[in-house]
Amino acid sequence: MSRPLRGDRGQTLPLYIWLTGILLFAAFAFFAFAQAASARNGAQSAADAAALAAAQEARGELIEGLTAAIGTDDAWLSWLDGAQLSGRGASAAAGRLAAENDSTLQGGAQPTVVDGYPGYHVAIETRYTVGRSIIPGTESRHAKAGATAVIEPRCSFAADADPAKLVQLNCGGRLVDIDPEDFDSDDLPDPSVLFSVHLAE
Repeated sequence: MSRPLRGDRGQTLPLYIWLTGILLFAAFAFFAFAQAASARNGAQSAADAAALAAAQEARGELIEGLTAAIGTDDAWLSWLDGAQLSGRGASAAAGRLAAENDSTLQGGAQPTVVDGYPGYHVAIETRYTVGRSIIPGTESRHAKAGATAVIEPRCSFAADADPAKLVQLNCGGRLVDIDPEDFDSDDLPDPSVLFSVHLAE
């Protein structure tokens, strides 16, 4: 009868240990990348929410200005193209949404223009870190992300429209009649009908 050689057994054990070590390292590395990806996704979600909050706040201010201008300002139609955008409360709104997502707004909401539409760009940093991993320094590293949201006017009107008389707006196929001589704030539709707010691509 033949007996297994002890030398073969001795060579297999180090190989097994070596392969096991490689597999463990790969598993830990995968976990580290998953941690980083999760932190990045959280940061991007926070940035998106903050940018949308800034733009929605600015849209609300546009609606307030438009409401006040109708019947008192012959140039009230200019509010419909977003040119009167002030965004006084945009940074505060973005900061609140960032905080709700455990992040900090960096530098406020910055006015910008995308494809001719006014908007706001924000940058955030998470308050939480990536966490401990086999990659040195991740336990103190915060995720960062940025996003831009734009305010797109949706209404058009006849080129010869008289701002002192009844004006019919076409807001994405929905017709809205505004009579400056007999105007009530309830005559205005939902802000989303007049201006859409969305993330820039």
